[in-house]
Amino acid sequence: MTSQKIRQETVERARTMASNFYLDPAQYDRSLEQIFARSWQFIGTNQTVFGAPAQTGSMAPITLLEGSLNEPLLLTQDNQKLHCLSNVCTHRGSILIEENCQHSSIRCRYHGRRFATDGTYQSAPGFEGAEDFPTAADNLPHAALGSWGNLLFAGIKPAIELDQLIGEMKERLAFLPLDQFKFAPELSRDYFVNANWALYVENYLEGLHVPFIHPSLVSLLDTKAYHTDLHPYCNVQIGVASKAEDAFDLPESSPDHGQLIAAFYYWLFPNMMFNFYPWGLSVNIVMPQSHNTTKIRFLTYVWREERFGNYSTKDINQTEIEDEEVVELVQRGIRSRLYDTGRYSPTWEAGVFQFHNLIRDFMKQ
Repeated sequence: MTSQKIRQETVERARTMASNFYLDPAQYDRSLEQIFARSWQFIGTNQTVFGAPAQTGSMAPITLLEGSLNEPLLLTQDNQKLHCLSNVCTHRGSILIEENCQHSSIRCRYHGRRFATDGTYQSAPGFEGAEDFPTAADNLPHAALGSWGNLLFAGIKPAIELDQLIGEMKERLAFLPLDQFKFAPELSRDYFVNANWALYVENYLEGLHVPFIHPSLVSLLDTKAYHTDLHPYCNVQIGVASKAEDAFDLPESSPDHGQLIAAFYYWLFPNMMFNFYPWGLSVNIVMPQSHNTTKIRFLTYVWREERFGNYSTKDINQTEIEDEEVVELVQRGIRSRLYDTGRYSPTWEAGVFQFHNLIRDFMKQ
């Protein structure tokens, strides 16, 4: 029994996820609580969240993973400290703040309950006779909040520390001046795919399909040198440039100094892709909408405009369409009564194997 279990845990012998995970609405609902409610999510930058540099009293309501978790949260600035709070009143559950604003306190417009900008209960009309009131339960709960430079991450109750998720990425790409990366809304958009969210992630995590599905990328990347580095809760695929002009100018302090790297493709469990290019960053957030529909949010941050000339939004759109088509084919195919699981390519699909193991671990807990 033990030896069989060990063999199944190696990519050379393991089988892929059973089809039921992608097809069963009950599995999908459970994954929202077991995986996404216990994950970190990228929520933007200070500038994109608040619309301007945050100052004391700044408030910004956000919805964490709209379409699935739909968790109402509130970011507030309080004496140079940023808080992430529940945006739900502790009295009768009304939404507190509906749009960006600036106030010295948070006031519920339903019954007038008031909170400090750090979430601490302050007052409530009509509660003069209430016993054992207020207690800590009357304060607004805090959600997890963290950052890397100007990139903000939040979570309801993450199962891991943020540094366990992004620590390797921060260290490897420490040379990047993230404060110079500017959001480009005109280059950002949402896509929709009729497939389970995990199938879209799996497609991102392997390069085996690239010469078959994305022939236009073959001329840009040295696919023979393409490789994936695995870390506990993330991995990075290294895109090696065919030409020096398409590569990063890596400083001597970089562990990759001397290599012609065209892109660092970071995947963060469970659903985030941070794609770093010599011109900037493309963030892809995979947002489940149902067990068989997914929204993919593309967010573009430009750093070096002079390197942006080699970046074609037309090409990116074409690549996305090609990915969506094949992922939807898989969603259709796994409904077959004659298919359940497959095998991994040890050379190309180690990232997919890692992803599946993390799903299994989180779903068990």
